[in-house]
Parts: sequence; C-alpha cells; structure tokens
Amino acid sequence: MTMERAFSGLMGLFSLFLVYLAIGYVAPIAYDPIGPRPYPILIFSLMALLTLVIAFRPARFTKVIDLGYNKVVLRNLVLCVSALLIYSLIFEPLGFVVATTLMCFAVGLLFAGNPVKSLIFSVVISIALYVLFDMALDVILPLGILSGIMG
Repeated sequence: MTMERAFSGLMGLFSLFLVYLAIGYVAPIAYDPIGPRPYPILIFSLMALLTLVIAFRPARFTKVIDLGYNKVVLRNLVLCVSALLIYSLIFEPLGFVVATTLMCFAVGLLFAGNPVKSLIFSVVISIALYVLFDMALDVILPLGILSGIMG
C-alpha cells in the first residue's frame, strides 16, 4: 500500500507540474476563441486531483491487494514497455501503418497470441486506424516507407 501511495503522490505532483506548463501554453494558431489550452489543463488537473486523493485517502478505505508480481509478469511488462518505446522510435521513419502493425504483432505474441491471428489482426487494425484518422478525423499520420504506394 505504501508503494501505491508513493506512486500516486509522485503522479499527483507531476500532474500539477504539467498543469503549470499547460497554463503557460500559447498555441500559434487557434481555430476557436478558447484555443487548445483548456483541454490539457482540465485533464492534468483531474489527474492531479484523483492521484492525490489516492495518495492521501484514509487507511480505513484501503485494503491490501496482492498484485501478483512474478518473474513472468515483470518480464512481460518490461517487454511491453520496450515495444512501446521502439514503436515511438520507428513511428516516423517506417510510418504509422508499418510501425503499428509491428507493435501490435509484437504485443500479440507477447501475450501468447496465435502468430497468424496476431499478424492478421495487426494488419487489419493498423489499416483501419489509419483510415479512421485520415478520413474521419482528418489527422495526418506519417506514411513512412509506404509513401510511394499510398501517397
């Protein structure tokens, strides 16, 4: 329980720091009168409030939870975080579709998925997300190595 409180307290302080940074944010282009500043302020304020509530709540409202950490769980956790880090590094050079396919496939295998099903799911979800972001949400994502084919 002490670890949960310490982590929540640190997250609360970090969230307050992010609120401080967000207050000073000025967007170069604002499409509406309010601008993009209130959204991060709201999210980080909410995050700060809730994490600090967890950190300082009375002990009578808590119970001991066995998190079940063992070597396999910790190994999978480290590998999953590593996959996300690698994803962030290959996102622009390889493009959204290829990077997302590789990341989803790696995470699928990490959690004991069938390799064929993981590959099919990875390809389908990365293309579907690209279409959703590009056409429905009008968010430009990098094509990377597929720019000659899809661009």
